[in-house]
Amino acid sequence: MQKQKNVQLAVIGVLAFAVLFMSIGFAAYSQKLNINGMATVGTNRWSVHFNPDSYELGEGSVKENSKTITDTGMSYDITLKKPGEYYLFQMDVVNDGQYNAILDSLEMSELSPLESDYVSYTVTYDDMTFDHSATDITSALLPTTGVNRKVVMVRVAYEMPDDHKVLPLEKELNLNLSASLNFSQAEK
Repeated sequence: MQKQKNVQLAVIGVLAFAVLFMSIGFAAYSQKLNINGMATVGTNRWSVHFNPDSYELGEGSVKENSKTITDTGMSYDITLKKPGEYYLFQMDVVNDGQYNAILDSLEMSELSPLESDYVSYTVTYDDMTFDHSATDITSALLPTTGVNRKVVMVRVAYEMPDDHKVLPLEKELNLNLSASLNFSQAEK
């Protein structure tokens, strides 16, 4: 039993010495490698927005009382005085960043159930016309190297309903509406 214990201690000692010898040997043969240099990372930016300079009223449109345009949102306060009048404008949405963008959803203010009897409200983007908020839209807007601008058109019209009794008592309509386009980064 004592002999077996001595053999085990000897084996452990030899293994410890071998590990120590290999560590010293590796350190002696390893070399230090220095790499010096400079890397420049360019700035990339996300920039999808309406171009307010491209805002244009449609022919025959009433002028808005006021409008607010943010990066991808717009609101407008309008007055339509009689059936047949409408508010119509178009404006460019631009991608001048470095990332592909995709229109994911469109949010529009809702008309009241009564208003929807005599008012039509649509937003057209990329040949798609919406009359209410929508999700799961997949329309690409590429950066400056591709098709980097698309036209958004908004139309609000005072319609003559089939049943004249649903018209409001005040013939003049004051509407405050809004719409926003929600973009996210698309894979290349």
